[in-house]
Formats: sequence, structure tokens, C-alpha cells
Amino acid sequence: MRESVINGHVALLPATRSKEARKAGRVLIRFISNPTAPTWWGFLVAGLMFVCSVMQTLILHQYYRCIFVMGLRFRTGIIGVIYRKALVITSSVKRESTVGEIVNLMSVDAQRFMDVVPFVNLLWSAPLQMILAVYFLWQNLGPSVLAGVALMVLLIPLNGAVAVKMRAFQVEQMKLKDSRVKLMSEILGGIKVLKLYAWEPSFLKQVEDIRQEELRLMRQAAYLHATSTFIWICTPFLVTLTTLGMYVSVDKNNVLDAEKAFVSVSLFNILKIPLNMLPQLISNLAQTSVSLKRIQHFLSQDELDSQCVERKTITPGYTVTIHNGTFTWSQNLPPTLHSLDIQVPKGALVAVVGPVGCGKSSLLSALLGEMEKLEGKVYMKGSVAYVPQQAWIQNCTLQENVLFGQALDPKRYQQALEACALLADLEVLPGGSKTEIGEKGINLSGGQRQRVSLARAVYSDADIFLLDDPLSAVDSHVAKHIFDQVIGPEGVLAGKTRVLVTHGISFLPQTDFVIVLADGQVSEIGTYAALLQRNGSFANFLRNYAPDEGKKHQEADSRTALEDKEDEEVLLTEDPLSNHTDLTVHEPVTYEVQKQFMRQLSAMSLEREGQGRPVPRRRLGAAEKVVQATEAKASRVLLTQEEKVEMGTVKLSVFWDYARAVGLCAMLTICLLHGGQSAAAIGANVWLSAWTGEAVVNGQQNNTSQRLGVYAALGILQGLLVMLSAIMMAVGGVQAARLLHQALLYNKMRSPQSFDTMPSGRILNRFSKDVYIIDEVLAPTILMLLNSFYNSISTLVVIVASTPLFAVVILPLAVLYLFVQRLYVATSRQLKRLESVSRSPIYSHFLETVTGSSVIRAYGRSQDFEAISDAKVDTNQRSCYPYIASNRWLGVRVEFVGNCVVFFTALFAVIGRSSQSPGLVGLSVSYALQVTLALNWTIRTLSDLESNIVAVERVKEYSKTETEAPWVVEGSRPPAGWPLQGEVEFRNYSVRYRPGLELVLKDLSLQVRGGEKVGIVGRTGAGKSSMTLCLFRILEAAEGDILIDGLNVADIGLHDLRSQLTIIPQDPILFSGTLRMNLDPFGNYSEEDMWRALELSHLHTFVSSQPAGLDFQCSEGGENLSVGQQQLVCLARALLRKSRILVLDEATAAIDLETDDLIQATIHTQCETCTVLTIAHRLNTIMDYTRVLVLDKGTIAEFDSPTNLIAARGIFYGMARDAGLA
Repeated sequence: MRESVINGHVALLPATRSKEARKAGRVLIRFISNPTAPTWWGFLVAGLMFVCSVMQTLILHQYYRCIFVMGLRFRTGIIGVIYRKALVITSSVKRESTVGEIVNLMSVDAQRFMDVVPFVNLLWSAPLQMILAVYFLWQNLGPSVLAGVALMVLLIPLNGAVAVKMRAFQVEQMKLKDSRVKLMSEILGGIKVLKLYAWEPSFLKQVEDIRQEELRLMRQAAYLHATSTFIWICTPFLVTLTTLGMYVSVDKNNVLDAEKAFVSVSLFNILKIPLNMLPQLISNLAQTSVSLKRIQHFLSQDELDSQCVERKTITPGYTVTIHNGTFTWSQNLPPTLHSLDIQVPKGALVAVVGPVGCGKSSLLSALLGEMEKLEGKVYMKGSVAYVPQQAWIQNCTLQENVLFGQALDPKRYQQALEACALLADLEVLPGGSKTEIGEKGINLSGGQRQRVSLARAVYSDADIFLLDDPLSAVDSHVAKHIFDQVIGPEGVLAGKTRVLVTHGISFLPQTDFVIVLADGQVSEIGTYAALLQRNGSFANFLRNYAPDEGKKHQEADSRTALEDKEDEEVLLTEDPLSNHTDLTVHEPVTYEVQKQFMRQLSAMSLEREGQGRPVPRRRLGAAEKVVQATEAKASRVLLTQEEKVEMGTVKLSVFWDYARAVGLCAMLTICLLHGGQSAAAIGANVWLSAWTGEAVVNGQQNNTSQRLGVYAALGILQGLLVMLSAIMMAVGGVQAARLLHQALLYNKMRSPQSFDTMPSGRILNRFSKDVYIIDEVLAPTILMLLNSFYNSISTLVVIVASTPLFAVVILPLAVLYLFVQRLYVATSRQLKRLESVSRSPIYSHFLETVTGSSVIRAYGRSQDFEAISDAKVDTNQRSCYPYIASNRWLGVRVEFVGNCVVFFTALFAVIGRSSQSPGLVGLSVSYALQVTLALNWTIRTLSDLESNIVAVERVKEYSKTETEAPWVVEGSRPPAGWPLQGEVEFRNYSVRYRPGLELVLKDLSLQVRGGEKVGIVGRTGAGKSSMTLCLFRILEAAEGDILIDGLNVADIGLHDLRSQLTIIPQDPILFSGTLRMNLDPFGNYSEEDMWRALELSHLHTFVSSQPAGLDFQCSEGGENLSVGQQQLVCLARALLRKSRILVLDEATAAIDLETDDLIQATIHTQCETCTVLTIAHRLNTIMDYTRVLVLDKGTIAEFDSPTNLIAARGIFYGMARDAGLA
């Protein structure tokens, strides 16, 4: 506050300049007009002008430094409060305020406050300067000045109307910008799905449609701005013309001499400064008021109720209690959970089961306080660890993900890695636990991500563990290991309170009790045995989905007992897949549990029987060796490299690219128009000088009307030329913005798989802040540069023409000026680059935070993440503050050069007064008084241009990155109806992710006949998902070929290939918009086809229950659907496409057994003639497949029918045996 008051007082200095200019100019002209005045008086006047100017420069730039730092603090504070708000908004608000919109608040809206704060004092100092200027004009010209004041008053409503209209455009433009950035955020998050489905053109069109509307508004706003510029440029001149015209017209005896004319011109020039600044300020304030309302709207949104979950216990011995709890995701939606009464004893293991969409994940969210509580009470006592259904992974090392901000305890860390089956993965990762995982865990499989998430929970050593289906992303080996070593009665979490959501039933007998949910209510609750004895819906469910093979296994028990014992040692030591494979999804019903269930169901016994053989734990010493060995590999292996910072001068090619985008002819014409307006301005002032030097006959001047008419014509010509150049620059700027954004968009849509290693925040920074600079900053900066450059040149020309001696000092002053300019521009340019680069981590961290906000809150790490965000903002400020300081450094030195120009102009006028007329001296002094501002703005705008053209450089950099193969190769289109048979052949096929990396698939050769059903299994890193990506050419071959129906896929376009194949990916991706758009973005299918696909994917009931039906609005990322429902939507997409080749990549990970069974039946019936490649999850789903492909370390280990592979007693036999299927 104290700084603001001081800054306000310092802001008075510019207002006093009119008085100084009037006195200095008048005294000097009087001195020239009076031949008898002593010479020392002239030297004294010149010296005083110089000293006063230097003092003003020093004080004024100290003020500017303080006020710009204040603006920086505003921006920092706004970013901080937006970040903190984003951590506590409710889920319903999160769906409304998308990530893209919030990023815009942080990047564009916060920046607007930083830009406008330094000029807020103009709101009162500018009118004050105008009042003082008018007062001194009154003293000089008398009542005639009222005519000029009246004209200014008349023009105010016109400018007000323009400002209101510009504000309306700004509101609409910001909405469109939000929509565009939001859509781009979704595209960047789901780019892999867009590529797999060949959906890029549809989303390209969506972005381009928004962009076209945005550009239309920009064009209209630019025309308004050009009109406003014309008005404000003409206003000082029209005021001068009206005032002088009135002065010479009201009384013929009023003589316009040099003193009156050029003192008045100097005052009018001083008047021009606030008049020119006010429209920009009004425009900025209009934009900032829009930003303020947007920020206020976001900050006023509902927050999570911190008291929703009371951190205490009301019943001794119970750590989790829900009493009559009813919860909803939004007040506008019906309750998701109804009338829940649940108590969980301390140290108990509780399983939560039920069909897709019944509210299992919502129950955990309610316990975390993530839902809105309509009634009831929730009590939890103790610290919480949360493992979400879709693992949230930070862009940091594996170790940092596990520690999650806690100090490293080597023993506890090793125990967490061993329990979560991560030791084998450390041996594979190049840097061990110091390997950077990458954004969203892009270089880990789904199973690995889930196990890292679980290890984070284990390491936290919390009191309560909320586990949302953590076993869904791993196979039976790992699921059994994790349950035994982590979750189960003998696991490391034994004694902790554990709430486990699961779709599986194999481990339910080992839980303390089971909660069965149906339609958001507790259907049954009790121990596993009690629920069986009750013979209700839970028992019926188990009866249907526990295969009736108990008798078969019973008969086989005696035969296999010895084999089991012998094989166990072999599998644990020799089988390469026993080191915790991620076959990717949930465990099938193990045969030990099948036997037990069949016995229990028949006898209704309450006694538990043995749960099958345990998996022996590794000794901790062995774990320590593995960790130590992997730590020795590398200190830190980076996946995402630091963002590149260009060095040195911005390449001329960048300026050339922007000029070409604007239009070379247009740029040349704009330069000529600005030159013409400067010539008109000089002509008007020279004409005025001649007018004042005209002889006075009988107390009057002749040809007054002619003088006034020519002066008016030159002034109006100047305004028209400025307006025309502004319109041309506006049109060219919009065209450049369109072309540059289009090139960036097309390139990012065409980027190959290595695109994943680039953080989306870094790319989003290009689409938000850099595109904003190109849209709204570059064109006005070019106009300001041309204006100040021509003003500087015209000033020097006029001074030299008026005072020829001044030519002597031009060279040394020019050398000093150029030295300052080169030093400043080089520094400020690099600082601007550093600022741009240091801005990206702010957005990347924010995107990461929003995605994992529920995890962050659950672990109580909100304050830590706020501190991390503040640290990243501080890093950005360390680039911003030197940039501000460098501007002040520049200002002081350039204004010193300008002050020297004023001093030497006055000095040489004193020296050569005998040969100079008062009119010419008045002209040169009036121009010299403007030179400081002109020189300062020339170098400043030149620097701003170099700094802001960096946005073009950054956009061009990302517009020229490597792209994929063409979408369509016109000379090599596949025949109509291809593929007819669905035959797939790999010939000596090898592939790597990126050049320089090792091969992930090595010399694969295999043939899949048309209509075959092939299961694909293998451990983590074996190459299962890579193989499917190769089929879609997401990865391109290093060697070899893939043929489909005999056609080499490398010879055709990517869309010709991908549009004929269909994949159901591991991670379901939905986009905000209607369900119809998510199923069919091109509109190729009828409603009947869509309803049929929804019926086959078991979504018909849900969708038909929605009032909007197919137009049901999916929120960003499909957050208003359960993960299971999202996966069913992906299934509906696949069924709608009716492709001959279908790939299932862990497609039913988040779906309960009952729905999975229905889906498998649907696939078998609807895809009977299709070639189906399935990355196996529940092994029982591929046991009836034609063949099974076992991959190991990128090579084919086994490939035969399931029956033959089991008979061969190899790797697949070991998996099937452990799954109770052999």
C-alpha cells in the first residue's frame, strides 16, 4: 500500500512536463527573438533544460521499476490463487471449468493484469496532464482554446462507444479462446486414440471452426481499433487546428508568431501523450475487466467441503463410518449413493463389489470428501492413502513417485518395491528407480503404473488404505503376489484398515467382510461365508461366474499335487514370465478358490478353508541387491528433455516467415503509408513555421485562410494514412495468425509416437500464450515500431534542417544510441526466451495437479504442491524481473541520449541565433522535446518486437517437427472393401520406439489366418502393446514388413490403414461433447446403428434413461461416467465400425466379471468372421481362441493352440496353471 501511494505521487512528474516544456520553449524563443539578450543567458537556459530532463529521467524510471514490479506481483498472486482454487473445486465445477479454461486464466487473464497495472495511474495523471496543458494553452492563446476543448469533449462519447463495442468483442473472443484451448488440451491428452481411429480430420475441423469464428471477431475488433486509432491520432491535430483557427479568426489582430505557435504545438504534443495513451488504456481496461469477471467467476465456484468427512471416530474400534449417507456429484444431479450405513473396524480388509456403474468408486470418493454430501455423517480416523482406478503418475523419477514428498527410508522403500512386484522392472529400466517416468507414466505399461501407484500408498504407511481396483491392471501372477504381499492378511498392510474395490472374486474369501453395491445402495453386507449362506444375489452371482469345474479339479488334485510342488520352484526361479507379468487385467477365478467356493456353496459352512499356497517372499537382502544394482546404472535417466532455449539474435528467417504470413506487399505498403504520414506531419509543421514567419502588415498576416486550409489538409491526410496502415496491418495480422496457428495445429496432429515424450503443458503453452501474442500483440507492436521509428527520423531531419550545426553531434550520439540498443536488445531477447521457457513448467505442473487432485488431497499434500507451483512461478519471475530491470536500464540511457539531443539543439540555437529565425528554432525545439520519447519507443518497440517474435519462433519450431507418413497416398490406395479376408502376416519384423533405442520387437515372423482368434500374452516389456501399435503404424518398422491380405501396409496411407482396423485401447478416452460425437465424430452412421451398438455393448439401458439420449453430454475425459462405462463406450465404437480386424488391448480392465462375460459373448457373436487379436487379461477369455502367441523380450516364445501349449508344459502352461485353467 505504501508503495502504491509513493508511486502515485511520483506519477505526478509527467504531469509537470507541460509546465517545463512551456517555460523552456518560451524562454529560448524569446532569447532568439531578442538580439540584445546576453549569450550566457541562452547557455544557462540550455543547461537547465538538460539538468531538469536528466533528473526527471532518473526519478521517473525508478517509478516505472516499482510499478512494473507491482504488476508482476499481481500476476504471481493471481496464478497462485487460481492454482489453489483448482485444488479445492468440486467435481461438478471441475467438469464445467475445463483444464483449458483454467490454463487460459493463468496464462492470458493473469498476464492482462500484469500489463494493465503499470498504467492504472494514467486514469488520473492523464486527465491531470490534459487539464494542465489546456490551462497553459489558455494562458498562451486565451479563450480560443475552448474550441479545442469542446472538440475533445465531443469525441469522448464516440470513443466510449468504440470501447464498449471492443469489450463486447473481447468477451466473445475469450470464450472462443477458452473453447479452443480446452479442445486442444483434450486432443493432446487423447491424440493416440485419434490416430488409432483415424479421427484427426474431425477434430481438426472442430478446432478450425472455433478458430475461424475467433479470427472473425479479431478482424472486427481490429477494424474498430483502427477507427479508434484514427480518432485519437487526429484528435490532437484537430484540437490544434480548431484552436489556432479560432485564434486567428476571432480577431484579425491576433498574430500567430513563433512563440505562440510552437509553445502551443509543444503543449499540444504534451496533450497528445495522454490522448494517445488513454485509448490503449481504455482498451486494456476493457480486456482486463473481462478477465477480472472470468477470474471472479472461477474463484466464486463451489469448493469441496473440508468438514464433509469428520476426522474422528464415534464408535470405538471403527476407523471408517458412514451413517445414513446420501451423496451426489452435483446438486443438479440425482444422488449417486443412497442411504449408506457402513462401519469398517480398525485393521479390517473390506471388499466392495458390484456391477459397472453401481457406485463402487463413488463410495471411495465419498470417503475422501470428493462428493457432495446431501445428508448423513462420514467419520474417518487416521491418515489416508488412496490408489485410484486409473493410476496417477507424476512426470518425475520412479523413486520420486513412490516417495511422494516423504523422506527416503531405504528399508521401507525396498519393502514397498518388493511387495508391489517392482524389483524386476527396476532391472529393466535404464536408470533403475532414478529413471524418469514421463508425463502420465507414458513409458510404463498399465500394470507398471498401477503398481507404482500402489507402492506410493504402501510407502506412505497410512492408517487407512482406499484401493480402487488396483488388481485390474495386472495379471494373475502379479495379482496373487500383490494380494499376498500387500493387501491380504499376510501382506505388509496387515493390521491397517483396507477398503478394496474389486471386480474379481478370487480373493473375496480372504477378506473380513464384503459390501455388495447395486444402484448406489448397499445390497448386501457381511462376511464372505455369511453372504454365501444367505444365498442372495451375491451367492447367485458367484454361482454363475465360478466355473463348474470343482469336480474336475478335485479329481486332478492327487495327480497334480507333486507336480505343483516341483513346478513352483521352477516357475519362481526360471520362468522369465514369473518375474511378475502384466498380462494386463484382472485375475480369473483361481482353482483353489473355485474348489473352496463349490464346497462352501454346497455345505454352507462358515469355516474358511485353506486359501491356496502362498507365494514365497524374497529375502530383503536380495531386494537390496536389486535396488543397489539398478541405482548404479544411472543417477537420473530423463525421458522428457529440458525445453530448448534458442540463443543469440532471432533469425531473420523468423521475421521473414511472419512478413510472408502477413503478406510482403502488404508489409511494404504499410511501411510506405507510415512514411507518408510522417512526411505529412513534417509538412504540416514546416507550413506552420512558414506561417509564423510571415510578415505582419498593419498588425495582420495575409493569406490566413490559405495557411489554415493547407495545414488542415496535411493533418487530415496524416490521420487517413495512419488509419489505412492500421487497417492493412489488422487484416495482415489476422491472416498471419491464421496461417501460423494452422501450421502448428496440422503438425501436432501429424506428429509421430515420439510426440508422447513432449509434455502436453509445453505444447499447450504454444497454443495459448504464444498464439495469444501472435493474435493480439505482434501487429500493434509493428505499428508502434514504425510510428516511433519514423518519428525519430523526422525529428532528426527537422532539427538538422533547422539547426545545421546539430549534424556535428549526430554521429557520436548515434554510436552511443546503437551501442545501447544492441546491448539491450540482445539481453532482453534472451530474457524473454528464458521467461517463455520457464512458463511451460507452470502449466505442465498445473495440468498434472488437476489430473491428480483427488490423490493429492487424499495424501494431504495440497500445501506441498502449492509450494512446488510457487517455486515454478518464482523461477519464471527470476526471468521476468531482470527483463523489467533491463527496460529501466534502457530507458535511463536512451533518455540520456534524448536529453543530449535537446541540449545540443538548444545549445546550437544559442550559438547560431544570428542566422536563425524564431520560427525555425521553435520548430526544432518542439521536435527535440519529442525526441526522447521517440527514441525510447523506437528501441523499446524494436526490443518488444524481437521479444514477441520469439512466439513466432516457438510456434514455427513446433510446426516443423517430424511428422508421420501421409494420411492418404493417392497413387497407392487399397482396393475397395479391403481387407476382405483379414489375414495378417509379420515378416522378419523389427521395431524400436525412437532412433538410438534398442529394438522392442525382434525379427517377428508369423501369420494369422483370416477369421482367427489369437490371444497375445507376455510379461511387462515383452512387446504386446508394441505389436498392436505396429499394426496401426503408430510405430514404423526398423526392418521387415506387415502384410494384410497380402498388401504391405507401409505402401498405403495411414488413414487408409487405420480406418479399416479397429482397436479397443487399454485406457478408455472420451472427449467432451455428445455421446453421438464420441461414437461417430464424422456422422457416418445412422441412429439405428448407434443404438444397436449401444445395445450390444450393454449401454442401451443407461443411455435411454438419459433425457438427451445420444446427445447426452460427456464431460472432459468422460468424468461423468464410470471407468467401466467409458470402456463400454469404446466397445460400442468398435462394434459400430464393423472392421474385419479387431484388436483388444486389455479392453475389459475396469469391468466386472458379469459384464465381461456378456462382452466376450458379444465379441464372439458379432465378430465371428473377424480376425481378433486380444492382449490377454483374464486368461479364461482366450482359452477357446484359435491360437495363443506368447511374447518374451520382443521375440516369439510360443505360438500354438491353447490345448497344445498346455500340453507342451511351457510358459503358457505355467500361467494357465496358476490361473486354475490347467
